[in-house]
Amino acid sequence: MNENARPAITTLSDDENAFKEAIRTFAESEIKPIVNKMDEESQMPDSLIKKLFEMGLMGIETPEKYGGTGSTFTMACLAVEELGRVDGSVSVLVDVQNTLTTNAFLKWGTEAQKEKYLSKMATEWVGAYALSESSSGSDAFALKLKAELKGDKYILNGTKLWITNAAHANVFICFANADFGKGYKGITAFIVEKSFPGFKVGKKEDKLGIRASSTCELLFENCEVPVANVLGEVGKGYKIAIETLNEGRIGIGAQMVGIAQGAYEATLNYIKTREQFGKKLSDFQGIQFQLAEMRLSLEASRLMVYNAARLKDSGQDFVESAAMAKLYSSRAAEKITSMAIDLFGGNGFTKEYPVEKFWRDSKIGQIYEGTSNMQLNTIAKMELS
Repeated sequence: MNENARPAITTLSDDENAFKEAIRTFAESEIKPIVNKMDEESQMPDSLIKKLFEMGLMGIETPEKYGGTGSTFTMACLAVEELGRVDGSVSVLVDVQNTLTTNAFLKWGTEAQKEKYLSKMATEWVGAYALSESSSGSDAFALKLKAELKGDKYILNGTKLWITNAAHANVFICFANADFGKGYKGITAFIVEKSFPGFKVGKKEDKLGIRASSTCELLFENCEVPVANVLGEVGKGYKIAIETLNEGRIGIGAQMVGIAQGAYEATLNYIKTREQFGKKLSDFQGIQFQLAEMRLSLEASRLMVYNAARLKDSGQDFVESAAMAKLYSSRAAEKITSMAIDLFGGNGFTKEYPVEKFWRDSKIGQIYEGTSNMQLNTIAKMELS
C-alpha cells in the first residue's frame, strides 16, 4: 500500500480489504498512465472497458449463474471508490453499470430478462440508465418520452439528455410515459437495446469534469420495443426509478470519496517535498491544520457511505442514510479538492499536477443522481414524517 494512503478508520473484512487492494493495483497500473490522455480527448478506450469486464468489475452483484461475481453492494461501492481515487470517469462507468442498471434488473427483471441481459452485462455489454430529459432534471418525472402500445410492441418517441455511458452502452433502461392521462402513474421502464429500430445515440456533451465518461442524448424516432422488454410492470416506472436512484446515490457517494482520497494523497505527497522559506510546507502549522481538516471530511464521508451501503446489504431502510452520504461526500469532495489546489499554489492551477482534475471531477457530485437540494428535501421529509 502507498505509505501515504493511510488505512481508513472504518473496519473492513479481510476479503473487502483484499478486494480494495486488487482494484487499487489495477487502477494504478492500467488507468493512471492514461488518465490525462482520456481527459484531454474526452474518450475512454474500448480496451480499458474490456479490462474492466475481465476484472469482474461490471457484474459485481450479479449472481454467478449469470456470469457475475455474486458479491455485495458494499463491494461494488468499494470498487467505485478505488477507481475514483485515480479517475472519476472510469469510476462512474462502473458505478452506473452496477448500482443503477444491474440493480434494476436484479430487483425488477423477469427470469428471462435476467438470463439475457445480466449475463451479457457481466461479460461484454455496458448498461445505461436513461431518465433525464430537457424538461425533467430535478423534476425527474416531468418526462415527455412517449410510449404507445401497437400490437406486440411499444413505439417510443422523444429524447433523453445527459445519459451516462451512452456512447459505450449496448442496453439502456429507459423511462417513458405510456399513459399521460395517469400522470406519473403512466411512467414505465423499458429495456432498449442499441440495435433496436428507431433508436440512436446523439451528440456527446463537452463537460467540465469526468470528461472521459460519455454523456450523450438519446433519440427515439418510432423506436420499436417488444412488450417483453417492459421492466417490472406498466405504470411502475416511478417506483422503479425512485428505488434504484436511492441505491445509486450511495455509489455516487463512493465515487466522491475516491476522488477526495486521490486529491488528499496527492496533496500529502506534495507538501512533504515542496519547500518555502527554507522549510517544507508540511512543517507549517497552518498547513498541518488544513491537512487535518481534509482528512476529517474525507473520513466522515467514507463512514457515511459505508454505513449506507451496509444498511442496503442488510435489507434495512437506507434511504435517508443514502441521501446524507451523497450530500455530505459530494460537498466534502469539492471542499477537499479545492483545498488541494490552494495548497499546491500556482502549480495546482495547472494541468501538470493532478489536483485541478480532481476538482473538476468532483463538481458533478452535487448535481447528478439528485442535486444537493433534492437530498436536503429527502432528509427533511424523512425527519418530519
